Amino acid sequence: QVQLVESGGGLVQAGGSLRLFCTTSGRTFRDYTVGWFRQAPGKEREFAAAVSWSGDTIYNADSVKGRFTISRDNAKNTVYQQMSSLTPEDTALYYCAAATYGLNRDPLRYNYWGQGTQVTVSS
Repeated sequence: QVQLVESGGGLVQAGGSLRLFCTTSGRTFRDYTVGWFRQAPGKEREFAAAVSWSGDTIYNADSVKGRFTISRDNAKNTVYQQMSSLTPEDTALYYCAAATYGLNRDPLRYNYWGQGTQVTVSS
């Protein structure tokens, strides 16, 4: 069982930056692909980025490319999402999730989910 905990969300002005953290307790997630998703009120859950187990391969959604950077430190059981040039359209509940294999944008491919951390961008 992999338990994921997100943190780092908050309120930021447009153009600002935030760094999200996804940590795990219990079983290490060294062997898992980890992705970040987000869900705004009234909208479907949207893929943002994913990183392979080694950290060598990254997959970004077009909507965040050039602004968000995903990375991981397996020694610390932590995945990061550095977000910059934030806009009000980035306001959402951000989730991290772990998949046993593959680098996917499909949330159905992810086996474990955290509870989310809220990001609010004011104009």
